[in-house]
Amino acid sequence: MKVLLLKDPKDKDSGPDPYIKELGLYGFEATLVPVLSFEFISLESLFEKLSHPECYGGLVFTSPRALEAIKICLRENSNNDAWSKSLKQRWNTKPAYVVGKATASLVEEIGLTPQGEKSGNAEKLAEYICSREKPNSSAFLFPCGALKREVLPTVLREEGIPLESLTVYQTTQHTDLQESLSSYFSQQGIPASIVFFSPSGVKFCLQHIQKLSGDFINHIKFAAIGPTTAEAMEAAGIPVSCTAESPTPQDLAAGIQKTLQLQNC
Repeated sequence: MKVLLLKDPKDKDSGPDPYIKELGLYGFEATLVPVLSFEFISLESLFEKLSHPECYGGLVFTSPRALEAIKICLRENSNNDAWSKSLKQRWNTKPAYVVGKATASLVEEIGLTPQGEKSGNAEKLAEYICSREKPNSSAFLFPCGALKREVLPTVLREEGIPLESLTVYQTTQHTDLQESLSSYFSQQGIPASIVFFSPSGVKFCLQHIQKLSGDFINHIKFAAIGPTTAEAMEAAGIPVSCTAESPTPQDLAAGIQKTLQLQNC
């Protein structure tokens, strides 16, 4: 059975995409279609703030893209030298809170130790931070996207934990999205399941999928990587057959397997 994953492929240097690999273990033929493009902004301001760890209580990351922004900053030799010689060690005396495993692995790549990776979503991460931090501490630096949800900032603010947000990327539709979807449906037909990985993916893909699927759309089992995406799907009128228990390849593959088994009973 075919599964369409509406997400960017993992970095080519890091081997096969874990979602394709995990779904393959269940006998699914999974295909990735990149949905989003990211424009990185305010990078000088980001590194200026990273250069002053003494001003902050720690770091908060809810997106791999925020780490990509930091990695772009560190490509400059002078920045990388400053990071390696002192900044990395100084930040490592403070917590770096992350929302999931993908973000955690990128935090480790820049030499920091992630905390909270089992949270899985912004709500649970906010609870985790509140359980460990005292009110009125130094502000936490929060590099984020222009479309960030307000759940985490709101919870921390209500608990008196200051957060300094800095928008470091903007999300747009991938230039090849419509062509890629048309090509997939014409060559591979109607998939058994389609997985959305973000509310932006719902926004950019739904109209194309409805048009390409036609009357067969009712045969597709739609899955969400997490509760935020599931909410966006439901708001757009998409029936959510499966939401991964946590945003990992293992939980997503297990959820899809269970959903499609029930369908075939």
